Amino acid sequence: MNLQTYIRIQPLEQTIRYGDGLLFLGSCFADEVGMICKGLGFNALVNPFGVLYNPVSVANAIHRMANGRPFMSNEVIRVGEEFYCTFSHNTAFWRPTEALFLEEANQSLAVAHAHFEKSKWIVVSLGTAWVYRYRETLEVVANCHKKPSSLFDRLRLTVPTMVTVLSDFVKANADKQFVFTVSPLRHLKDGLHESQLSKAALLLAVDEICQRFANAHYFPAYEIVMDELRDYRFYKEDMVHPTEQAVRHIWERFVDFAIDAKEKPAMKAASELKQMLHHRPLFPESEECKKFESLKERTAKSLSEQFPQMIISNL
Repeated sequence: MNLQTYIRIQPLEQTIRYGDGLLFLGSCFADEVGMICKGLGFNALVNPFGVLYNPVSVANAIHRMANGRPFMSNEVIRVGEEFYCTFSHNTAFWRPTEALFLEEANQSLAVAHAHFEKSKWIVVSLGTAWVYRYRETLEVVANCHKKPSSLFDRLRLTVPTMVTVLSDFVKANADKQFVFTVSPLRHLKDGLHESQLSKAALLLAVDEICQRFANAHYFPAYEIVMDELRDYRFYKEDMVHPTEQAVRHIWERFVDFAIDAKEKPAMKAASELKQMLHHRPLFPESEECKKFESLKERTAKSLSEQFPQMIISNL
């Protein structure tokens, strides 16, 4: 008896290998899956502008990384009475002075620009088609930064608009492979019906992109959570975010979809070393602990020699 709807996924023809540059952009899903990938020693960069939700903000981030244009004072906004940021960044970038914000934001941008140029894979996780447009500049913002709602117009992007926005950077970067996914996180503050309309619009837009461009691919994270994991036990208490178990399941499906099978022994070895590196001994001064530290060093060195493309410092 089959008690589960299984999502059949055709693996990519080109696959991810150690040594490939990877960039994860977008929603919390990109954060979680991207950090798992990075934590196994892949050359991955995750959300250098913080979490982004809508296609316009993702596109703006990609164009910024491509040209490397630094952030300037005229883009900085005051957040409350104590912090500074821009409408291009998530709240994680709030800083107590404008100078500190610009210094750290541009350091992150410089790293992202260099990484983007060398990246072969861009994984984009889209969260919502709903956007907020700042009335003063007509700019679609990545985050409202808790400013009054009266300063913004809220609207849902149309499918043709999103196709145009996404097409621009896919076409401009024909040397890169794009993997699109729609985040399974529901935006309950929009209302369940509005959230479903948003997800449907994103799915239609991404499908159009994948039909147009040979370097654009779709990974069904949304469908995996909605159908394979159709149970609230796979959600955290907020009934919105997937549990760690659900994220691991999605990661395993992503591995089968996108990562070269030849890399699985290296990934297994990286996972085992990662557990060793993060082990916290009860008695650090003991002889047993000193032996374990020596074993960790030898294991890391051996792994580095066996898999030279693996970034051990990411584990």
